[in-house]
Amino acid sequence: MANIDVGGTFNLGTRTVKRIGYGAMQLAGPGVFGPPKDRDAALAVLREAVTSGVNHIDTSDYYGPHVTNQLIREALHPYPDDLTIVTKIGARRGEDATWLPAYSQEDLTRAVHDNLNNLGLDKLDVVNLRIMFALDGPAEGTIEEPLTALAELQRQGLVRHIGLSNVTSAQVAEARKMVDIVCVQNMYNIAHRHDDPLIDQLAQDGIAYVPFFPLGGFTPLQSLTLSKVSACIGATPMQIEIAWLLRRSPNILLIPGTSSIAHLSENLAASELVLPEDLVSELDAIAGEG
Repeated sequence: MANIDVGGTFNLGTRTVKRIGYGAMQLAGPGVFGPPKDRDAALAVLREAVTSGVNHIDTSDYYGPHVTNQLIREALHPYPDDLTIVTKIGARRGEDATWLPAYSQEDLTRAVHDNLNNLGLDKLDVVNLRIMFALDGPAEGTIEEPLTALAELQRQGLVRHIGLSNVTSAQVAEARKMVDIVCVQNMYNIAHRHDDPLIDQLAQDGIAYVPFFPLGGFTPLQSLTLSKVSACIGATPMQIEIAWLLRRSPNILLIPGTSSIAHLSENLAASELVLPEDLVSELDAIAGEG
């Protein structure tokens, strides 16, 4: 079993988590919609993650919808004291599996209560406000109204900490003037490094950065350089990507997802991987290959 403690820890507000966590999105059905193909296997992956030392699980009640949260509750409740569950609101699923914005106060209140009910919690550790002003990534625009609604739910004692997802640097700055932000969750990986300046700023301020699609998302990253480095070290490309991200900045928290125990073990083992400096330089150049 991998020792993920060597990857270090970082704070999510008052919660301290190990830097390699687990993302539950892939436990739902195809397209993150409907039930898993193998429910018992999904439950087994969750239990194995926690047994392996993971204490940070990322989820959302719109995965399924409701599916991943119900699986987490069935597999892990009552939860270990050190387990931090981070969820997201700000979207909903259409009957045709589409992803739709859901920003109104009513939408956000319902989403928080759905997360509480399906996870079996009285208070959510961290809630990320997902912004969907554009379909292909972050887009500018004020987030004051939905963030005000989420802050009210925090004031009511339903939410411990607030984070942001799919946001621009300007939106992060706007939010930090309104509430304490404990994490930012954006798309970022070895090939897509548009958030480099934001990561460095957040690191200076003690705020976590949580890349989604750290391994490329639904289409795994392809790179001749990545394949070469993997062969040199004797690790999988995914393990190289995880090790590079852990090395990139101490405030990066990883939530690679999988529905396979074997892949879970591979991902966690990457915490022990040491990348030689010369190979790191080659990996750093991948972002410019396209």
